[in-house]
Amino acid sequence: MSTCTRLSTLSACAGPGALGLLLAAVLPGAALAQEKLNMLCTANQEWCQVIAADFQRKTGVQIAFTRKGTGEAYAQLKAEADNPKVDLWWGGTGDPHLQAAEEKLTMKIDSPMLAQLQPWAVEQYKRAGGRTVGIYLGVIGLVYNQEVLAKKGLKPPACWADLLKPEYKGEIQMANPNSSGTAYTSLATWVQLWGEDRAFEFMKKLHPSINQYTKQGPAPGMAAARGETGIAITFLHDGVMNAQRGFPVVNVAPCEGTGYEIG
Repeated sequence: MSTCTRLSTLSACAGPGALGLLLAAVLPGAALAQEKLNMLCTANQEWCQVIAADFQRKTGVQIAFTRKGTGEAYAQLKAEADNPKVDLWWGGTGDPHLQAAEEKLTMKIDSPMLAQLQPWAVEQYKRAGGRTVGIYLGVIGLVYNQEVLAKKGLKPPACWADLLKPEYKGEIQMANPNSSGTAYTSLATWVQLWGEDRAFEFMKKLHPSINQYTKQGPAPGMAAARGETGIAITFLHDGVMNAQRGFPVVNVAPCEGTGYEIG
């Protein structure tokens, strides 16, 4: 059965509301087990679980998902271009999605939900030639653990520049830009704020303060929530989620300005 036939069948079965946002990027030629979809999910783990469970509840179609960093997911799609193993790619930073669209690793889909989306989400769809669509927006920033900083007598950071203070040596965690869309968004933010030379100089000076470069973007925020690091560079929605869970974390939008993703 061809991919287009599968999509037509699922659309008729699920209705426009159930499928509209989930099929943000569909990989051409992917093998599909009967009533089962394989999904790469590059959003927060809990978002992936909710999406998969809700889709199955509404349609009866099971989704088996693998959680990866956005850069990792793009690399997998590229490596499997001649023999795709997944059907859907959901969430994560927009740049790798656009790159995959440009390289035709994903296929165009006409979502019935498009008219209900925000202009920035539709713009992403247009830039990708219909091969991906924006579904959420996330702001990059700092998340710190109040108890950890207070215990060590450290003043909370308010700006990107604060991260270079010697007292923060070994107190900061961020993801690796080679595998993480979150970290790539951080790097792109610094380049747009200061220019490429100054941005890479900032990263060089920041390096002694980094206690770990994680593989995936949400991990530093979770480490800060658990008190394993004092400060995390991450998306602020992850910090909000951890604060709502009762962790002693505070979100900071740096004073110099910051960047954002279209997920």
